[in-house]
Amino acid sequence: MCSLEQFKIDLKRQTDEVTTLEFDLDNHFFAALDGSELRQGTLHVSVSIRKATGFFELLFHTEGTVTVTCDRCLDDMDQPISTDNRLVVKLGAAYSEEDDVITLPEDEGILDTSWLIYEFMMLAIPIKHVHAPGKCNPAMSKVLEELSTDRSSDEASNQPIDPRWSKLAEIQIKD
Repeated sequence: MCSLEQFKIDLKRQTDEVTTLEFDLDNHFFAALDGSELRQGTLHVSVSIRKATGFFELLFHTEGTVTVTCDRCLDDMDQPISTDNRLVVKLGAAYSEEDDVITLPEDEGILDTSWLIYEFMMLAIPIKHVHAPGKCNPAMSKVLEELSTDRSSDEASNQPIDPRWSKLAEIQIKD
């Protein structure tokens, strides 16, 4: 089981020197976070914390692999991730988030980076998840091909087109 306590950083204890934290994430991290999109992966996260006048600069470097579902065949596939993210944290009266700036209550001063790391990973995943050509589940690929053939054969038959859609048939796509 993964304890998310290790991802909480007490910024008030930071020195003027740059501090580097290293985290190795596995399936236990995703189970502890209970995120709906990602549930498996092996990643290494490096967080560099620099204390400046009035704020803290955090640089995140995440590298590894997560498991996502292929949009075409619905099998699991490995998606490599490599991302760098910057975050500025200030201490203030109340908690707030604006773009890449987080304000923490000054009396607390503790930043939980676990969900931030998860969000950075989610942003690094491409929108379309598809296996490399020829790597999709062969049974599902065959079903998709048959369904695609059935659809195109319906269009080629001499069935009359619904008049509400007939104008769309006249539209030509220009490259």
